[in-house]
Amino acid sequence: MYNTNDYLVRIPLFIIFFWFGFLKIINLSPAQDLVIDTVYWMPIFSAETWTIIIGYWEVLIAIFFLFKKTTLIAMILLIIQMTGTFLPLIILPDVSFQNSNFLLPTLEGQYIIKNIIIIAASLIIGGNKLKVSFKI
Repeated sequence: MYNTNDYLVRIPLFIIFFWFGFLKIINLSPAQDLVIDTVYWMPIFSAETWTIIIGYWEVLIAIFFLFKKTTLIAMILLIIQMTGTFLPLIILPDVSFQNSNFLLPTLEGQYIIKNIIIIAASLIIGGNKLKVSFKI
């Protein structure tokens, strides 16, 4: 079944990725320090440059989610991006959780964990586009 209402999910995904990506590009993201602390080990570029690259990456995800023909590209970019997004939960547990208690996320930890809904929304769009059915 082809869902024409998936723009109810596509547009918010566009807004989220475009907005937060653009903030990284212009160095005004509230997550700037968290990103820098997470990507410090990445090769070739400085952590600050990687943050800008991630910002452009997120803007691309936003644009690709707007168009049904580029949904698969958006999904691939999103999966890669989300893998990196969850890294602070592992490599920075002192920043992600209060007193290293995995049941008590900090504000930063909550910021990361809420991405589960973004993944679910993208799977709904991708499932519709790729004719994948998730049955429970």
